[in-house]
Amino acid sequence: MSKKLLLSFALSFIGVLSFAQIEGKWKTIDDETGKPKSIVEISKDSKGKYVGKIVQLLIKPENNNCVKCKDDRKNKPLIGLEIIRGLSKDGNEFSGGTITNPKDGKSYKTEIVREGDQLKVKALILGIAVKTQTWHKVD
Repeated sequence: MSKKLLLSFALSFIGVLSFAQIEGKWKTIDDETGKPKSIVEISKDSKGKYVGKIVQLLIKPENNNCVKCKDDRKNKPLIGLEIIRGLSKDGNEFSGGTITNPKDGKSYKTEIVREGDQLKVKALILGIAVKTQTWHKVD
């Protein structure tokens, strides 16, 4: 009986740990069409910050490069483009970083919260969520 209890506790603990992590591949959804748009892979960089890069496009874009980006990403290919930068984990939330919309080149402060197999990705202006997307875990 105690082995079953211990196993149950161990599995629950592992489930909680994986729940709070955002590393991995996520399917983004187009705001306008509601269709899958891209696959973004989130990982930690050498400084321990979370970053996200586009690894696959699911919809053909107008341009294969980020022509409207205004920083070091200007005219860089969308595949491999780092759209999330500088996130830190704060409890169950990931914040302190930015997210860039390659379509218009604008960058926003961002907060990300994992809810099961989904991420709630918020673009913020003056601390207020102006847009929230739901991204889905890719196996």
